[in-house]
Parts: sequence; structure tokens; C-alpha cells
Amino acid sequence: MALNVKLIWYFDSGVVKEKFTFGSFKRKTLMPRRADSRSDVDYMIVFADDSKQPSTYLNYLKDFALAKYTSSEIYQSHPTIVLELSKIKIELVPAILSSWDSYQIPAALNDYSTWQTTHPNAFNNQLSNKNSNDKGLIRPLIRVMKYWNALNGWVYSSYELENMIVNHYYIFCNDLFDYFKSFVSSAGTYGLSQTKKDKVDRLKRIVNDATKLNSDGFPTAAENKLKEAIPPY
Repeated sequence: MALNVKLIWYFDSGVVKEKFTFGSFKRKTLMPRRADSRSDVDYMIVFADDSKQPSTYLNYLKDFALAKYTSSEIYQSHPTIVLELSKIKIELVPAILSSWDSYQIPAALNDYSTWQTTHPNAFNNQLSNKNSNDKGLIRPLIRVMKYWNALNGWVYSSYELENMIVNHYYIFCNDLFDYFKSFVSSAGTYGLSQTKKDKVDRLKRIVNDATKLNSDGFPTAAENKLKEAIPPY
């Protein structure tokens, strides 16, 4: 990755302890931006010196981005520095090592003066195991639902949606449509606004109608019904 090379050239030796991708890119559930405009690559930069305030490390990454990506759109979003490149968005997350399997990143507060603990890759193995145990259909299901989610104004956060899918039990499911039906039927709406609840309810109605059409021997009509919720892109 060109970003990795630029980081190596920009920071003096020993300043950066480690750097790696995490999140949906690492889990192989990243959506193309034409399907989800919020899709991005999460990239953690772990600094060796852990004595400074979070805002200092954010400024380090902002200065790096301005020096190496002058023609790109650069801005701060929550505790990250965002690079808006022509075909991809990258979120640079500053961090310090907390323990062998956890990191500290800036907490999403106005002054970025405190840390919060994160385990950036803890969810990866859980998703991978679930995908292996469920016919390799969990990742495709995640992509389908993330596309629907983006079309509907992000009813759920990306991470929340992936968690919901991974923690759902799929009984008597054989193909992707079965997995899709099973998950949608159980999709929760607690804590959602009424507008978001309505979007989930609409999806459930469409899936129920498509299921009936398919059972009645009208697979083409069932497919067309599903396209009302998830059109091709």
C-alpha cells in the first residue's frame, strides 16, 4: 500500500511502533463506494511514545496527510484523520499500545483529551468462524444488508449490522436467500427512530411477499419484488 511507504518515509525510525488495516476491509466485508458512500478503509497507526495527549497524535497524522496528500481532501472526523482519495476513503486512527491485544485511541470527545480502549481485530475471528460454519454465506449476507442499509440512510451503523448478522442463528438455511430471510425476519428495531423502524418493516414486508411468490411458483416475480428493496447497482 502506498500509504504504508509514505508513513515510513515521513516519520523517523522508531516513532511508529506498528501500522495495520482493521475493520470491514480486514474482515473482507468492505463495500464499493458506489454501493455505500460511507465505505472506508480503517488504518491504525500505533505510536511508540505513549506519553502525549490524543490531540498530539491526531496533529501528527494531520501534518503527515497535508505533507503527503496535498491534492486530496483532508479533514478530521471523530478521533480520525480522513483522506478522501479519488477512489477510496481512508481513516487514519492514531493509537498507543495498551496491552498485547488492545490499544488506546482518542475518545470521541470535543477536546480529544482522553483515551478509550479498543480491540480492533477481535471481531475478525468470530466473523471468519461464523462464515466458515455457515456455508461461506455470512460475508455475502453482510454485503447485501450493508447495501440495503446505505440505500436507506444507514438505519444501523456498519459495525452494529455486522454484529447482528454474526450473532444471529440460522436454522434450516441452505442458500443466500434463506439466510437473508432468516436475518431480516429477526432484525431488531429497538432504539431506532420511527422513520428507521418503518424502513425495517418495509423490508420485512417485501421479503415476506417475495417468499410467498417464490413458494407459489413465481421465482421471477419474487426476484422482481426483492429488487424493490435491493436494486442492482
